[in-house]
Amino acid sequence: MKFAIERADLVKAVSQAQSVVERRNTIPILANVLIETTPDGVSFRATDLDTEIVYLANAQVERPGSTTVSASMLNDIARKLPDGALVQLDLDGSSGRLSVHAGRSSFSLATLPREDFPVMSTSEYSANFSAPASVLRRLFDKSKFAISNEETRYYLNGVYMHVAQSDDGPCLRCVATDGHRLARIDASLPAGANEMPGVIVPRKTVAELRKLLDDDSTEIAVSVSETKVRFATPTITLTSKVIDGTFPDYSRVIPSGNTRKLEVDAGDFAKAVDRVATVSSERSRAVKLSLDEDRLVLSVNAPDAGAAEEELPVAYADEPLEIGFNAKYLHEIAGQIDRENAVFLFNGSGDAALIREGGDTTAVYVVMPMRV
Repeated sequence: MKFAIERADLVKAVSQAQSVVERRNTIPILANVLIETTPDGVSFRATDLDTEIVYLANAQVERPGSTTVSASMLNDIARKLPDGALVQLDLDGSSGRLSVHAGRSSFSLATLPREDFPVMSTSEYSANFSAPASVLRRLFDKSKFAISNEETRYYLNGVYMHVAQSDDGPCLRCVATDGHRLARIDASLPAGANEMPGVIVPRKTVAELRKLLDDDSTEIAVSVSETKVRFATPTITLTSKVIDGTFPDYSRVIPSGNTRKLEVDAGDFAKAVDRVATVSSERSRAVKLSLDEDRLVLSVNAPDAGAAEEELPVAYADEPLEIGFNAKYLHEIAGQIDRENAVFLFNGSGDAALIREGGDTTAVYVVMPMRV
């Protein structure tokens, strides 16, 4: 195998591929990236056995072939080469070493046989559709903050992507929850997604997927089966096993009878929560919301450190209410809101609050209260 590739293309390809590689693993081949020449250039493939990423890069192929080499080492070398360099990669069949040349720099890297590299088996996908990158980015970006970190409830360690029924008809929905807060985001149902099985996309896959979604003009091809999900652009294919578990019936925790309505500037609210929470060293410290007519007072009382209070002008016309929430949760939810105003719907001080972006019902958040 011998080919030449622009340094920028090599950096992009290897950094994308090596990001799925687990830094600590007991199987040496999983620390490597599989490099294969193709009719269109060169592909770089990495896997941790649950997630696989393949990046197709432009290259001038002189001699076809394949090998595997340390992903982190090749990534470090590529990053340290000068900008604009043309990098030559040449596999010596007799010694099994991969030579990397760029200008006056030369490296000789150990390889492992291509035959030992595990390639994720192909699945028969029951649903295939495409969606704009901007749509998928919104679905996952606005829901991922609520993914649970509790490993014992593994079925909450991802985003539940499924077809659901909204007020406007069938939709593509992403839901995440950790039992204390919940995010439910809807988008128009793409053609071909009707028969999609509901799948729980793991946290790591959600993080990797985000790298595919920066270009709004890109259409993402999505394929889903009961056990796998695949997201593909013309240059990157991300395939992942889904979490084998049943996502709970989230609709039961979304309150429908909350009538006390608070409307507040989302940006001002997020900053105020952040400010008053400063006096507490505990990330889970409750912030108390005291509501009166067109007036909101945010307060935190930390006996060991001090107290803080801030008043905000709001639109509120119901009975006075005092309710407490985890400051971190409130701040994260407020940070998701794109529209100017956040709408809070309360019932009582012991009931979950529903949060929306203005009058938009395609993004709904729920947060459980705390004692204050």
